[in-house]
Amino acid sequence: MTRKERFQFVLAYFSEHNPDAETELIYDNPYQLLVAVILSAQCTDKRVNMTTPAIFERFPTPQSLSETTFDELFPLVKSISYPNNKTKHLIGMAKMLVEKFHGEVPLTVEELVELPGVGRKTANVITSVVDNQPNMAVDTHVFRVSARIGLTVNARTPLATEKQLLELIPRDLVHVAHHWLILHGRYVCVARTPRCEVCGLRPACKYYKKEVEGKIPAPKKKDRA
Repeated sequence: MTRKERFQFVLAYFSEHNPDAETELIYDNPYQLLVAVILSAQCTDKRVNMTTPAIFERFPTPQSLSETTFDELFPLVKSISYPNNKTKHLIGMAKMLVEKFHGEVPLTVEELVELPGVGRKTANVITSVVDNQPNMAVDTHVFRVSARIGLTVNARTPLATEKQLLELIPRDLVHVAHHWLILHGRYVCVARTPRCEVCGLRPACKYYKKEVEGKIPAPKKKDRA
């Protein structure tokens, strides 16, 4: 199977089995999504969704968040990984939104990465989720799943993975393909012990062909009488 054929198989499979995939972060507007994505770095979406309601209630707008202090925000963030840095990032992000972007979340990657706590991955998430832009956010799940299946070849960085995925994913599918790969990595192609036995991508997966299928013992021949 060529790499192009592998992409075609994977995209066709997900289009049939999970056509409406979307982020599992809970939000009502771009500002809330931005806060949630910043908090989600090296943290589960489940934990973020448990944390953000209190933040959104206390600070419903960028303006209100920009006016708070570290000591006031930190107790609402402390259950999240790296709470010190993320508390500082949220306040800094809100201040820049107010001062430079008139309280509105910008929708270009170039502008978003100017915000404290926002890297390329976060910017790609915001633009693809809010505006369906063809930007591929590469987190640990996307990086792992793409390499295992064989969608990427020797891609050693998230940026290299992003570029290789964008080569063969149609532009109109990029925003949803991002979620397909994340969710597949979260629930099926997990890091330590991938659940190959329930995976519908086996016919196209290089990992399965090499690490699993080839090691399944052949059935024993019955002794002839």
